[in-house]
Amino acid sequence: MPQTRIVPVLVGPEYEDLEVWYPKLRLEEAGFHAPLIGNGDAHYRGKHGYPCTVDGHVRDLDPSPLAGIVVPGGWAPDKLRRDPAVLALVRGVYEAGGIVASICHGPWILISAGLVRGRRLTGSLGIKDDLENAGAIWVDEPAVVDDRLVSARVPKDLPAFMQHLLAALAAR
Repeated sequence: MPQTRIVPVLVGPEYEDLEVWYPKLRLEEAGFHAPLIGNGDAHYRGKHGYPCTVDGHVRDLDPSPLAGIVVPGGWAPDKLRRDPAVLALVRGVYEAGGIVASICHGPWILISAGLVRGRRLTGSLGIKDDLENAGAIWVDEPAVVDDRLVSARVPKDLPAFMQHLLAALAAR
């Protein structure tokens, strides 16, 4: 099982600003390294205009030593899930024993990575049908934990999301 304290946060075009920055800062506050990773550009703007500079590329990460990965929402997941390297990284983190945490539209990436069948998850109401059609059990709760998958619905659920994520990381 991974022993590092690295939990990358995926970013892409039109990421949901709060769903990137709140987890990143909370993870860093808890002693984790939370680099922003993307699959192309060196800089992105969030849906609400907040900029970020990418710390690394998904192709360059080995999933096995990572403690987990955060998959925020916004419109970025719709683009990121089309990249086989993104899917391989997310799937690899889970298969290596890490925590995969997603919020809002982030579970789109988990669907495309083949991680949701038979799992209890939540996410934006807008992707409820997508989750159910992929075999997940959608739950209308602020945050849900199923094995090493942590999910939340929307930005207002970030406090519950981070409580569950940090507890899951501590339990590893």
